[in-house]
Amino acid sequence: MSCVDESPARAPGLIRKLARDPVGLAGLILVLGFLSMAVFAPYLAPYDPIKIDVLNKFQPPSPAHPAGTDQLGRDTLSRIIFGARTALTIALVSTGLAGVFGLLLGMIAGFGPRLLDNFLVLVFDAFSSLPMIMFALAVITVLGPGTNTLIFVILIVSIPGYARLIRAQTLSLKNSDFIMAERTMGASHIRIILWHVLPNVVGPLVIVLSMDIPVVIMLEAGLSYLNLGVRPPTPSWGNILYDGYTSLRFAPTMVIVAGIPLVLSTIGFTFLGERLRDALDPKIQIRGLR
Repeated sequence: MSCVDESPARAPGLIRKLARDPVGLAGLILVLGFLSMAVFAPYLAPYDPIKIDVLNKFQPPSPAHPAGTDQLGRDTLSRIIFGARTALTIALVSTGLAGVFGLLLGMIAGFGPRLLDNFLVLVFDAFSSLPMIMFALAVITVLGPGTNTLIFVILIVSIPGYARLIRAQTLSLKNSDFIMAERTMGASHIRIILWHVLPNVVGPLVIVLSMDIPVVIMLEAGLSYLNLGVRPPTPSWGNILYDGYTSLRFAPTMVIVAGIPLVLSTIGFTFLGERLRDALDPKIQIRGLR
């Protein structure tokens, strides 16, 4: 016996829904554009992003350097392209791992014994109460700045929220009619979790993850701007913003150019997340049919 309220929409149908909606299509195009930029960065970047050419520092935008050069003569466009790889790698890896751990812990809490559920909820509440920025600064002070430290901070801060979401979804499904029917027919807990609970909780998790990716991108850029995130000379949008701010008198366009991908990536993932919510949330679909 299968679940009556259907698992998340299949990928082809979901893409068709997004393509028919202008906002969803815009978000999808922006996200795919940044993903392509990150994957094919070595082929798209016209120059080596860390190659120093002091003789050509602070060059204005030109056909040779469409976004100009920084204080060390490095091509700004190449650094922005490779910065997309840095930002998306950190955002996707951290949110992906946090989503997996949150999914596992949330389902354990929802289907586990009451004592274990209470203990996990206490742990979730304790970590959820930590201010993200202050906790990040404290951990970075102890472990030192770097990509791995940043991913670790995002994991610790994000997992409790995802776990609480999955726990709530699991508890709502645990006593539903089709789950009770499966139990009556002798289905094991593993079968119920894998075949009926998991497909119904993945959709809300995907929506939240897509909405949190731009938050992580902005967090990485902010900490890198403060020299507490990605370490130079690795290209990062935050580092480029900081270089543009310190060189504002000599290269005013650098700040603008570095801010554009941050704005567009935030818009893209936000639009895509909003439309994924509309497509995957059954409550919204039911209201739309009334």
